[in-house]
Amino acid sequence: MNATLYLKKEQNSNSSRLSKDHPLLLHHEWLVLPTSGEAKLFLIPTVSCFGAALLVIPAILFVICTNLSLRQETRYQLLGNALLSDLIYLTFYTLTAVFNVVNVKLPGYACVLLLFLLAVTYSGGVLTAAAIVLDTYLAVLWPLRYISIVSPSRTKKLIMVLWISSSFFPAAIFVVLYVTQKASPCPFEMCSLPVILIIMLHGDSTIKFCYIIFVASFLLCISLVLCCYALLCFKTRESGIWKGVTSRANITFVMHHTILFFYFFPLLLLITETLLYMNSIIGLRTGLWVTLTICNVLIVLPKALFPYFYGLRYREISNSVHLLFQRKRLSLVAPIIP
Repeated sequence: MNATLYLKKEQNSNSSRLSKDHPLLLHHEWLVLPTSGEAKLFLIPTVSCFGAALLVIPAILFVICTNLSLRQETRYQLLGNALLSDLIYLTFYTLTAVFNVVNVKLPGYACVLLLFLLAVTYSGGVLTAAAIVLDTYLAVLWPLRYISIVSPSRTKKLIMVLWISSSFFPAAIFVVLYVTQKASPCPFEMCSLPVILIIMLHGDSTIKFCYIIFVASFLLCISLVLCCYALLCFKTRESGIWKGVTSRANITFVMHHTILFFYFFPLLLLITETLLYMNSIIGLRTGLWVTLTICNVLIVLPKALFPYFYGLRYREISNSVHLLFQRKRLSLVAPIIP
C-alpha cells in the first residue's frame, strides 16, 4: 500500500488522527507535488554549486595526480582527497535532488546505495578537513620532524584509513537498521535526504540512537579541530608570524576558519533544529524547510567554495590550472593552415 492510499484510508476512518503537520501528510504533499516551485527553488543552489565544483575540481585533481612533486606532499594529497570526496558527494546529492523534482521513483536498493554513498563521502570530507588541520598543526609546531612524522607513504595509509573509517560507521548504522527495523505499513517513495532526516526523528529508539552517535562523532571532530587551532595560536603567539593583518599566517588562519565554519556550521544548525523540533518549539513544516535549506544550500555551498578559496590558493596549483585551461583554449581556437 503506497502513501496516497494509506492516507486516504486513515483520513476516511478517523480524520482527527492525522494532524495538519503529520509526517505522512507532509510527505504526501511532496509526493503529489514533486515538481512544484518550492522543490525547483531548492534545486537551483544545489545544481549551481555542483556546476561550480565540476568546473575546477577535476582540473585540480588532474594537476595533483600528474605532478610528481605535488603528489609527494602531504597537504596536496589531503587536498586532493577532500576535493574528490566533495565532488562525489555533490554528484550523488544533485542526482537525488533532480530525481525528486522530476518525480523519478528509485528502487529501494538504489536509494539505500545512494544514501550510503552520501554518508561515506560526507564523512570522508569532514574527516579529511580535520586531517588537514592536524597536518597544519604538525607542520607549524614541529617543522624539523614534520617530514619524518608525515611521510608520503604514511599519508597514503592515512587516506586509506580515512576512507575505511568513513565507510565503516555508515555501514554499521545501515546494518543495524536493516536488522532491527520492521517493514513500515506505509513505505515512503521519495529518496530525499532532508525528508529522511526529519522522519528519523519519529523513529524508534534504535534510529534515534544512531542519530545521536552520528551527531556525537561530528562534535568530536569539531572539538579536535578547535583544540588544534587553540594550541597552534597559543604556542605561536610570540613567534611574530601573526604580525600584520595581511601576513600569510593571518590569511591562512582566516582561510582555514572560513572553510571549517562552512563545513561544521550546517551540522550545528541541524543539531539546533533537531532540539527545537523535538521540544515542539518549531513545527514539522518549519523543520522540513530548515532541513531543506541546510541540505540544499549550506552543506553544498562550502564544497563548491573549497576548491576556489583553498585549492587555488596554492601558487603551484593555480598556475598549473591556469596553464591547463590556456592550453585547452588554444587547442579549441587553433588557426587553420591553408
